[in-house]
Formats: sequence, C-alpha cells, structure tokens
Amino acid sequence: MARYRTKITGFGRLFLALAALTAAVPVQAADSAVVLMYHRFGDGRTPSTNTRLDQLDAHIAELQRGGYHVLPLPEVVEALRSGRSLPDKAVAITVDDAWATTYRHAWPRFKAAGFPFTVFVVTDETDRGGTEYMTWPQLRELADSGLVTIGSQGAAHPHMAAIPAAAAMGDLSRAAERFAAELGRVPDLVAWPFGETAAAVMDLGRMAGFKAGFGQHSGVAWGKSDPFYLPRFALNETYGELDRFRMAVRALPLPAVDIVPADPLVGVNPPAFGFTLADATLPNGVACYGSFVNGGAVTVDRVGPRVEVRMSKPLPKGRSRLNCTLPSLDGRWRWFGWQFYVD
Repeated sequence: MARYRTKITGFGRLFLALAALTAAVPVQAADSAVVLMYHRFGDGRTPSTNTRLDQLDAHIAELQRGGYHVLPLPEVVEALRSGRSLPDKAVAITVDDAWATTYRHAWPRFKAAGFPFTVFVVTDETDRGGTEYMTWPQLRELADSGLVTIGSQGAAHPHMAAIPAAAAMGDLSRAAERFAAELGRVPDLVAWPFGETAAAVMDLGRMAGFKAGFGQHSGVAWGKSDPFYLPRFALNETYGELDRFRMAVRALPLPAVDIVPADPLVGVNPPAFGFTLADATLPNGVACYGSFVNGGAVTVDRVGPRVEVRMSKPLPKGRSRLNCTLPSLDGRWRWFGWQFYVD
C-alpha cells in the first residue's frame, strides 16, 4: 500500500499551498453542492463577518456567468438525502442571523438575480427589535416571495455543545413557537450557532423534526455527508475576494467516510482524527491545515484509502477547524472540513 507523510504548518498558508499543488484526476460532481454562508453586508464595523458590497456584486456576477446552478437549499438537502443527482457546480446561498443589512443590501441584489437563498434567524434578536436585525414583517415579506427559505438558528444563539440537552432542546422549541406564531410554519432546517454542535445536539435536531443541520466548517456537502453536520464555505472581507470565492464555488467533495471520532465535541484532546476516502483511486496529495493555536501544525498519514491526521498539541478551548484538500488537473479542488469543539 502507498504510504506518505507530510507536515504542514499554518492555517493562513492554505491558499498559497493550494496554488502550488498540481496532481489529481478530473471528476464531475453529481451528488454534491457547495453551500455558501454570509452574515452581514456593507457593514465595515465587523470585517470578520461582513461582506463588502463590491465583493457581493462580484460574487453574483460570477454565479451568473460561470455555469453555476444556484438552487434553493431545501432542494439541495432533499437531493442529498434521497440520492437524487444534482447538476455539476450546484450552489446554495445561506445568510446567518438575519441582520438588517440582509434586507437592505443582499435581498434586492439576490432578488434581481433571481437567486434563491436561506436566512437562518435568531428569534430572540428579532423579537428584541432595534435597527440591527430584520423585523418579522420583513421576514414575512422574504418568506412570501417564493425565493427565500427561513431557517432556525435557535432562540438565544447559545453554544449548543456546551449546554445541557434539556436547555438546547428548550432553545430550539422556544424558537419554533415564535416561528409558528409569526410565520405560520416552523423551519425544518437549522444552522448550529457558531457552527458548534455535538453528536447529542444533532440527535436533538432529529428529534425536533429538522431535516438537516449546518455547521461553519468549509467543505462540500455530498451524498454521504451527515445531514446534521453539513459544511458551508464562510465568506467575509478576508475570505470573500473573488479568487477564493471561485475556488470555493467550484469545489468538489473530498469523499470522507468512517470519520473518527464522529462527534465534533472533543473527548480526548488532542483527538486522533481520521477518515477513509470513499474513492480509493484518488491520488496521493491530501494536505490538511488547522486553525489551531501554535501555527496549526498537523501531520497527515495515508495508508491506502485511510487518512490519519495528528495534531502536535491539544486543541484550545472553544472551536477549532481542520481543512483537508486535494487538487485536480482541471483546476478544481476536493475539499473536506471539520470543526472541533472543546468544552
């Protein structure tokens, strides 16, 4: 069996390293989709969660002319769950937290382009009122348009993996009551606040009647992804420049199965993390990068289809992310991401 060993340091060096890699085989996506995640628009106070309006306009133009298929998120979820094929370069758009800038800046632009999108709402913030968040009448306008799906982000936006199960279920239930009262229906899609979740929380999502749950780890959603831990590419002022956007929306899945440990909530720290490539014919060259402290040093071992990732030091408290990539000759990238949570 082929075996190789590489050591990469520095999550911030990801894109330089990607540009330098060169081997793979061309593939076509038929069972996957890229899900994008925005927060605020045109709000320079928060660069880490904001997308500039010139960036947003460039993203829309790229999606219009680049051969992409912008689909409603529920359609993507249903296809992934049922095994129905999706078109190559399928993309779904999501926006978290229902900030007022979504209504002011993104909604007119997406509507003009005819792009469906999903808004994940924090109901306590909407109930609180003020000028920072969308109002219930605005959300009803979007929901009634036929272009916008309303999803849940819970009531109080808690750290779900860090609170008791009863509190997490209570938060989801309280949000459901507000959606039913204000919109006449309860969302069946949930975005985990901060992208943080745990196996027990995902089980609560199933019990609560959701069809899918979304994190904030980069990667491509595909047919064998856990439907309650689907990845999304986060966009902001740093990661929203057009070159990176094109890399994300053209990405293909790095088909990871048998993920160990499967629970994002870290028990043993550092975790001995690994996964199996569903396609054993994929070439060598998988590289992984961590958003951890101490430079994000990881060591990658591959034996046949099995990829093992070892961290040099324990993960810090809170959330940490891992990205694993493999390039292809047609300029696209296979991408798998994971987010850990240390309580």
